[in-house]
Amino acid sequence: MPTRSVQGRVELLQGTLDLLVLRTLRWGPAHGHAIAKAIEQGSADVLLVEQGSLYPALHRLIERGWIAFEEGTSENNRRAKFYRLTAKGRKQLEIETSKWDTLAAAVGRILRPSAQEK
Repeated sequence: MPTRSVQGRVELLQGTLDLLVLRTLRWGPAHGHAIAKAIEQGSADVLLVEQGSLYPALHRLIERGWIAFEEGTSENNRRAKFYRLTAKGRKQLEIETSKWDTLAAAVGRILRPSAQEK
């Protein structure tokens, strides 16, 4: 999934989206639209989550056992799947967050080298 700008917004890369979905579900169960909106609002509307990316990510996370779902009714009185983080997903969230921190620090060192590294 490419990263692209859409009116100042950014589409997420696959691995990043998985991490943000796990993080969002840490607050409690949510349906797909609510997950996308939480990520978008949490990023001050910079990150764009499209359905074509979100639902494959949700299916991947279910297959890995990191999230589960239950059928329910949304606030618009429509049938919806409500996704929740599993115990395995909570552990994976910690692992993925650590990986992200390591990656972000490494990229930061390349983008903004210290005086000694210049």
